[in-house]
Amino acid sequence: MPEEKIYIKNGSRILESLFSKSSGNKGVVICHPHSLMGGSMYNNVVEAIQESFTAEKISTLRFNFRGVGESTGSYDEGKGEKEDILAVCEYLKKQDLTELYFAGYSFGAWVGSKIIGGDNNPFSCSICVSPPIGYFDFEWDNLKDKISLLICGDRDQFCSKNVLAEKAKEINSDIKIISGADHFYMGKEKELENILKKYINN
Repeated sequence: MPEEKIYIKNGSRILESLFSKSSGNKGVVICHPHSLMGGSMYNNVVEAIQESFTAEKISTLRFNFRGVGESTGSYDEGKGEKEDILAVCEYLKKQDLTELYFAGYSFGAWVGSKIIGGDNNPFSCSICVSPPIGYFDFEWDNLKDKISLLICGDRDQFCSKNVLAEKAKEINSDIKIISGADHFYMGKEKELENILKKYINN
């Protein structure tokens, strides 16, 4: 299904978004890498995630965090960005998408983890690609049994595969390592898509 440009209200702000509606009640919220480091919803990994879920006939919504592209507001160190994700979830619920997935890459994974580890987690399945554990602190104690899949490359500059493997055991998450991939997955997008499609199908 093609993506449609939409604008989602979040209080006084608007979030520039791309929405693809499929049949069924499943939808995924896709979150991009760091807003101050060139991250946006047009990132190659974000696009690979979107294509994977679309191929499996799940509605997708990728969006720009506040201060990125046409989204209003400014960078808020993860606090306001958390509210952005919740606003997107509310939009999807209004589209009769009652089973929500989360897929966050890098900074997007970190922001999403704050919601996943909270008391009102709206997601039935959560996937984190290259969570930047060497850059941000994650509250791992709150994430046990809440992240379904962790993915990183064996050359990731901000996410040690060995440390991530230890954390996967601690929180009871599946983990996949992509050989030859660094944090940016250039040339490894298809491998990432194949992992995601297989996981979504299970």
